[in-house]
Amino acid sequence: MTESAQAPFVRYEVGDGFAVLTLDSPHNRNALSSRLVRELLVGLERAAADDTARGVILTHTGNTFCAGADLKEALDADPAAAADQRTRWMIDVLRDILTLPKPVVAQVNGNVRAGGMGILAACDLAIAGPDSSFALTEARIGLAPFMISLTLLPRMTARAAARYYQTGETFDAAEAERIGLITVAAQDAASEVSRLRGELRKGSPQGLAESKRLVNAALLAEFDRSAEELAKRSAGFFGTPEVIEGMTAFFQRRPPSWAE
Repeated sequence: MTESAQAPFVRYEVGDGFAVLTLDSPHNRNALSSRLVRELLVGLERAAADDTARGVILTHTGNTFCAGADLKEALDADPAAAADQRTRWMIDVLRDILTLPKPVVAQVNGNVRAGGMGILAACDLAIAGPDSSFALTEARIGLAPFMISLTLLPRMTARAAARYYQTGETFDAAEAERIGLITVAAQDAASEVSRLRGELRKGSPQGLAESKRLVNAALLAEFDRSAEELAKRSAGFFGTPEVIEGMTAFFQRRPPSWAE
């Protein structure tokens, strides 16, 4: 079966005046595989051009919003080439969300890890339900949150970033709201997003677009200054002995050598 004939990894629908992009690759916890990233970029481009959509809702199926990089795909590929491609994709996804001339609202009720955290931080509004959990686990496999720092650091408090970047601890929606990662920790994420849709529809398309540009101007300026340097640093770490050991240990469900 060809890829085009298969069920999409990112579903596109329009309802109640908003484009809804649903990450629907539960077999790998909505990991950022090459196919999911390609479909997400197409979906964002489609939403930007869709005159029937006043904004975008980014949500998910299953118990995970996004698990970050597809480590199986990364381990099977040539490390240098695959790392370079993944960093380019991440730059494109984050920048497309930041510059899309419509509000992008994340609706999450599940796990958010690694690269998924950067996508969440790029969204204009982020609503998380009670089953949500968050973690930055890159240091545990010999990496660091390189590319996603472009959106995470402007959102999170400095103390929180210093803690969670290094410890890899898991935290809940209430903590995510306290440190600025999300907008609202809601008992019912869908209901809160529905309410916010109503508020956003009161704004004109032009007013919403220009307001978003104002809010994201400084973030985008730093993004464009730092993206290439971070991309090089990120790509340079894939294929190193510590990362190979960290990823292998992850798949073998054992502690890496430095944690034993």
